[in-house]
Amino acid sequence: MTVDLPRAHWFKSSYSETSGSCVEVAYLDGELVGVRDSKNPAGPALVFTPGEWDAFTAGVSDGEFNRPGS
Repeated sequence: MTVDLPRAHWFKSSYSETSGSCVEVAYLDGELVGVRDSKNPAGPALVFTPGEWDAFTAGVSDGEFNRPGS
């Protein structure tokens, strides 16, 4: 699978800090979703299928990825 990441329109959450320490998301061709580190825009990105993205965001909302004890 080839994805054109440099031409993607990346955006940050409105809740992001102004320091730039956050993740960016892009909706890509083929309904894929890209996620990258805003501090390293030329670095690697994770690419999710629509189902993977839905499962990931549901897990975040449900607290599935919270640190133990928090």
